[in-house]
Amino acid sequence: MKELRVNADISELDNVLAFADEILEEAGCSMKAQMQIDIAIEEIFVNIAHYAYPEGKGEALITVETDDTAKNATITFEDQGIPYDPLQNEDPDITLSADDRPIGGLGIFMVKKSMDEVSYEFKDGKNRLTTKKGL
Repeated sequence: MKELRVNADISELDNVLAFADEILEEAGCSMKAQMQIDIAIEEIFVNIAHYAYPEGKGEALITVETDDTAKNATITFEDQGIPYDPLQNEDPDITLSADDRPIGGLGIFMVKKSMDEVSYEFKDGKNRLTTKKGL
């Protein structure tokens, strides 16, 4: 398990992606799975950067763990921002046109569809969103 602590700022996105990609490549992750994981990382980290700390700056902790036996990766995002469970929102109705669909929710919908497992908990004053994907 490896950890990266960064400022919850969009400018850190490339560092977060590079950190995860290095670990995934070492684990022999397929290009398809890596691309899906990268999209999930981007969606989740951008949401943390934009919304977790409305009163100022904060940090995010990203943990990547690979399991050679199960052939999967677990990526956890942790912040001390406002409590928010993005999994409680209804999935957007993607049958509607973009003009008829309310703004928001599409990013976490993509995360839920592309990852094998997604879970959320608020514990010890921290948001913790965990994703799992087969390599």
